[in-house]
Amino acid sequence: MPLFCFNTPADYLEAARQMADAGRPTLARLLAEEAADRTSDAAEAARTLHEFPGSSLRQED
Repeated sequence: MPLFCFNTPADYLEAARQMADAGRPTLARLLAEEAADRTSDAAEAARTLHEFPGSSLRQED
C-alpha cells in the first residue's frame, strides 16, 4: 500500500477516490469531508461531498 502525503485538498480527494475504488466507502467519505473542509470555495466543497454521498461519520469533540 502506498504511503500518502496530505498537503492539499486535492491530496485528500485523490485518496478518497482510491478508497472508494478499493471498496472502502466509509474511509472515502471521511477523506472527502476533510478535503471539503480544506477547500476555500464553498461550491467546490459541495461538489466534493456530492461525489461521496452519505451522512457525516465524524465524531466531534
